[in-house]
Amino acid sequence: MNTNDFLDDSYQSRLKDKFRHFSWQTLHIDPWLMISLLALITFGMFILYSASNESNGIIEKQLARLALGFVILFIFAQIPPKRYYQWAPWLFGIGLILLVAVLFIGQVQQGGRRWFDLKIMSFQPSEIMKLAMPMMLSWFLSDKSLPPKFLWVLIGGALLIVPVLLTAKQPDLGTAIMIGIAGISVLILAGMRWSLIIGCLLAIAGAAPFLWHHLHDYQRQRILTLLNPSEDPLGSGYQIIQSKIAIGSGGIFGKGWLQGTQSHLSFLPAHTTDVIFAVNAEELGLIGCVLLILVFLIIVGRCLYISVHAQNTFSRLLAGSLSLTFIAGALVNIGMVIGILPVVGIPLPLVSYGGSSLLAIMAGFGIIMSIHGHRTLWSS
Repeated sequence: MNTNDFLDDSYQSRLKDKFRHFSWQTLHIDPWLMISLLALITFGMFILYSASNESNGIIEKQLARLALGFVILFIFAQIPPKRYYQWAPWLFGIGLILLVAVLFIGQVQQGGRRWFDLKIMSFQPSEIMKLAMPMMLSWFLSDKSLPPKFLWVLIGGALLIVPVLLTAKQPDLGTAIMIGIAGISVLILAGMRWSLIIGCLLAIAGAAPFLWHHLHDYQRQRILTLLNPSEDPLGSGYQIIQSKIAIGSGGIFGKGWLQGTQSHLSFLPAHTTDVIFAVNAEELGLIGCVLLILVFLIIVGRCLYISVHAQNTFSRLLAGSLSLTFIAGALVNIGMVIGILPVVGIPLPLVSYGGSSLLAIMAGFGIIMSIHGHRTLWSS
């Protein structure tokens, strides 16, 4: 090898390193998280295609939403975390105003007043609160000594309970639960003492009769159905029973992709949304379920890694809360489908067919990538 060849190789090596650095770091995109998200979305599209009875229309709509979701992810990733810190109280306030407004002028769909009709699309303001709630609590606790004192936990709880109650009033118990999880995870990650956690659990248990009285009839029925689904097998217990049949019939290896009978013969209700995990279990079996759950765990693992290595309290709390909320949504959906949790209408993240929830999730991942990509630009 002559000197010119060596110089050419050295130049090419530096050029490759520079290009690699530019392609990810400059765009503030974490490659490992992006690859994991693409793996989950690809897996989900195969499941959705089968669950929708090979409907090209549903797939095209979902692809359009995913494309918009990636645009939102990219935009949110470019915004420095310092801006999210500055905007947190304003976003929270706007979210509260929209939650109040939707109760009066919102569009009624599926028995609830949860959406604004924007003509070109429907907008669900409670999805904003999935981001604004953890952002607000992270902002509130970021300049406090941790673990938080009882007074700070009390104020944080007050900030949390208002949007949860407003969302439950719509009624949308599933989204209210997710907003609650988002806020509670911030308090726990901030080091909330076990004595306070146990006290809160006891308080919730004590308030159970009051909460039960204020639930809607169909919500109470869902809880009773969880305890004994066979009591009304053709009514309120139908979804749980059919989901269990689909999961059990899949066995270890499943019936094969596109070969599921429960969804293709319309035995499974909401088979493209709430119970799509049952479709995966029937067609791909236990192995398919394990693989799907493994991808979820890889994603949340990477997000928690980013959270641990964030450079300030606000970023750590926010990234950790968004990570735990994402995996909590998956676990609640799976628990609902296999019959260990009541049906609350929470979709399987990035797998179920849907719009507002998908866009909110992608925005959350954009924030997490921003925290990782801008980690050398802001610290406190």
